[in-house]
Amino acid sequence: MKIASWNVNSLNVRLPHLQQWLGTANPDIVALQETKLEDERFPDDDLLAAGYRSVFAGQKTYNGVAVLSRESAKDVQIGIPGFEDEQKRVLAATVGDLRIVNLYVVNGQDVGTDKYAYKLRWLEAVHDWLATELVTHPRMIVLGDFNIAPDDRDVHDATVWNDSHILTSRAERDALLKINALGLHDAWRALNPEERQFSWWDYRQGGFRRNLGLRIDMTLVSEALRPHCAAAGIDRETRTWDRPSDHAPAWVQLGG
Repeated sequence: MKIASWNVNSLNVRLPHLQQWLGTANPDIVALQETKLEDERFPDDDLLAAGYRSVFAGQKTYNGVAVLSRESAKDVQIGIPGFEDEQKRVLAATVGDLRIVNLYVVNGQDVGTDKYAYKLRWLEAVHDWLATELVTHPRMIVLGDFNIAPDDRDVHDATVWNDSHILTSRAERDALLKINALGLHDAWRALNPEERQFSWWDYRQGGFRRNLGLRIDMTLVSEALRPHCAAAGIDRETRTWDRPSDHAPAWVQLGG
């Protein structure tokens, strides 16, 4: 089974890209972020024609998350329970015997800002919620755009993307480590311990052409699923397409 995550940066613009990629990558489950669509405009009929059922939570212009699956999803949860937030950034659903948790983590703007403090509160709320979810759903995958590069192997220049920079600050990385400590494992890094690949490149300054990227899109698998991780990858080819998302899909293959 192949499970993927892709920040499409506007499904309205990138639907043809998504359809093309679904046809070639053939994932079983896909978590989307930054759909940027109200629910009434979500293209569920188009995706059903491609073989995928959809659950989604969106809003105009910003944010928006969805889970696509060949098998119908159930037990859908929108948002972090007990954490008041109008932003559509979290969607969990059960597909078969897998609990899928799709996160579009807060960016945080800059270290020391109100948005940065909100990001840290948000991550703490996610941690507490996932701790309870794992008790009920030991076969869990937490995936999405984390807006955090875990360590220096995940950035193109560690002198720029350092412990004081947004997306790589010590507090953000520590918050991610705390989530990992619940028993969630970065599938790509576990299978590629020293390799350097990125999933996001800035549109500016020839970021993709110069490979000035970060790996901030991840698939975290629970302890019960870790032995079944057969492969993991990042489909960077999508970033070469016309009018691409600034993110590439990240995926994990479960087998055995």
